[in-house]
Order: sequence, then structure tokens, then C-alpha cells
Amino acid sequence: MAFHLQFLVLLLFSCFSSIRCTSDHNLSQQPTPITPINRDLYRTSVALMEEIGALVNRHQDKLHMETFQSTNKGYKAELNVVTYCRNRTAIEDKSKFRILLSFGQHARELITSELALRILSILSEEQFLPKVDPLLLKKTLEKIVIKVVPVENLNGRKKVEEGDLCERRNGRGVDLNRNWSVDWGKKEKDFDPYEENPGAAPFSEPEAQLMRKLSMSFDPHIWVNVHSGMEALFMPYDHKNTTPSGLQSQKMKLMLETLNHNHFGDRCVVGSGGGSVGYLAHGTTTDYMYDVARVPMSYTFEIYGDEKASSKDCFKMFNPVDHLTFNRVLNEWSAMFFAMFNMGAHQMMDPQESTPFNMDHLISIDDYLNGYLIERKNRYGEKKEFLDLGLQEIRTYFRLFLLSSVMLMFMFCSRIAKSNRSHLPSISL
Repeated sequence: MAFHLQFLVLLLFSCFSSIRCTSDHNLSQQPTPITPINRDLYRTSVALMEEIGALVNRHQDKLHMETFQSTNKGYKAELNVVTYCRNRTAIEDKSKFRILLSFGQHARELITSELALRILSILSEEQFLPKVDPLLLKKTLEKIVIKVVPVENLNGRKKVEEGDLCERRNGRGVDLNRNWSVDWGKKEKDFDPYEENPGAAPFSEPEAQLMRKLSMSFDPHIWVNVHSGMEALFMPYDHKNTTPSGLQSQKMKLMLETLNHNHFGDRCVVGSGGGSVGYLAHGTTTDYMYDVARVPMSYTFEIYGDEKASSKDCFKMFNPVDHLTFNRVLNEWSAMFFAMFNMGAHQMMDPQESTPFNMDHLISIDDYLNGYLIERKNRYGEKKEFLDLGLQEIRTYFRLFLLSSVMLMFMFCSRIAKSNRSHLPSISL
């Protein structure tokens, strides 16, 4: 009887163990839940641009919107640019402090474009920053011109809205933050062609072409490329594990550390993108803005990231999904941006606080003669080069000096040779 009882217990234990293992196996095989776009928080790209357009129309005294288009091999892109200037007639005033902000370069990062709308709403004075002196803010904004690109990657964004929630590339599968010319095309060992496709060549994508033209014509003092995926304040470089040398780099880092301390309690990562993210990125916009376009303060900001979210649950990983977090992100980062506007304008424009001219950004005559300078457009649309007005004359005079020196030397040598021949004795053969 005892034997049968033991056998029955073992049989029951085996049965329950089998059921538990099967149940655990089935649970492990269950697909990761995918968080959909929260339509109560996030507008579609069409609704977002309509709201921004209406905002611009209500405040034409200080806001202006332009739409640019470009096509490459049948692929067409559109770029909407909103310009803020308290006095519309002063938009082209080059004495003003100039700031260029781009949002939504990666399609899946919807929260960044919502931040663009919040910043524009504050600039229009339809929304206000708590604990900010409006008179001080007004004084700061009188000194600056801001250009905002609310959705840089409009075609990719539409694919996300149609259900491809992990898409970060543009409408034909190119990562716009790998399509710029600094260290373009280099692939690390962990290179993922889906995530980091750099395109057929630098600036092969119309979106990158339009952004480059915008940066060249506007010539900003501050550039910020706004992303999500973590909380970070990055400066160059992305393609190597180091920051630039020199005084300007120190000023950039000091600004980031101050903003991080005052607005985020030092919780954001600060430093170079290549040294902080955990991987190197080649062909990025910020490295181009700093190294080639010579923007004195070139940054990449990462405004949100859910590190606990599954890598397959992309919307949750890159965007807050509840009202409380959504509003906190927009409130904190919009306040930080306006503090940066104030710090940047004060640092770059106030003669009492000015620092010695940064020699790192001077360009040598040799570099100029080798064609190093990048072309820019002046306010009349004619092509000009950086430091063109003075250096073109220097180059011309330098070449004339070399030519005249060679001619004088040739004439001098000819006269000596002729004089020597006239004193030689005649020889009869």
C-alpha cells in the first residue's frame, strides 16, 4: 500500500512539473507586447504642421515659415523651416545671435517634434515658462534669431505613423544622421545596415542637402540636433572617442555641464557622442556642423529614453507614453532650451563677457589656396566664401607678388648675363 502511495505522489509531482515547464516555455515564447502610438499625446505629422502653420499665422510679427523641396533620383523631400525674430525686418541682421534647431531627424522619435511645437508656442507667447522673468526673457529674445525645423524626416515619420514603429531612416531607407561628409561611410564591427545605412554618397539624400543649404545660408552660432533614446547633452565628436581641443571646446562643455546641473540634477550624460553612447557614429550632422560649417557651438541633445523597454517596443523606448512623463519632458527641456538661448547670447554677444578670439577657427592662407573654404550664400543669393572679402584680395596680391618677383629675377639675371658677355675678349678662329 505504501509503495502504491509513493508511486502516486511521484506521478502527480511529475505531472505538475510537466505542466509547469510547458507553461513556462509557452510564457517565454510569448511575443513582446508592442506599445502603439498614444494618439491622445502625439499629433500626426499633418496635424502637427497644421498647428504650427496656424501658430505662425497668428503671430506674423515674429514668426515666419518657409517650405523647401529637393529631389534625387525620383525621391522627393520637403523641409519646413520656422524662423523666429521679434522684428521681422531684422531677420537678415547678421549682428544678431543665430540659433538653428532640428527635430525629428530619426522618424520614430516623435517626442522631439512635440518639443519643437512647445518651444514655438513659448516664442509666440501663447505659452509661458514658469519661474522665468518675462522681462529678462524678452531682453534675450530681442538679440536672437532662431530657425526651427520641426520635422526634418517627414517621409520617414509618415512610415512610423503607418505602423512601422521602429523606423528611423528616411523614406528610402537611409539614416540621415549618417549621410553627412565627416568620416562618411566608415562601418564599425557592429554596423547594422538597417539602422545606420549611410546612403550612396555624402549628401545623397534631399533632406541632408536641404539642411546643409540652410546651415550655410543662416550661418548659426548654435546648432542643436534633437533626438531621443536616452538623456544626454552631447558635443562633438561622434566619429571618435574624444572632444575637440581648445578654448571653444571648453566653453561648450561648461555650458552643457551648467545646463545639466541646473535643469536635470546632473542626471544627463555629458561629453562627446562617440565617447559616451558606447559606439562610434560616422557621417553625423553635428560633426559636420562643427568641423566643416564651423558652427561655434554644435550639440546633439537626447531628451528621453526608456532603458527598461524592449528593443522591439520602439515607441515606448523612444517616447514617453503617459501624460505625466510627456509633460515633464516638454516642461524640463523647453526650460533648458531657453536657458541655453540666454547663456549663448550672453556669452557670444556681451562685450563684458567676451573671451579672446578663438584661433582654432582661423583658416590659413595655404588652406585657402588649396580650396579648403566652404562656400556660403550671402543675403542676396550670390555665392561667397567664408572670409571671402579680405582673403580673395590677399590671394590676388600674393599671386601678383610671386609673378612680379619671378619677372624681376629673370630681368636681373638677363642683365647680368648680357653684361658679362660684353666684357669677354674676342676669340679668332
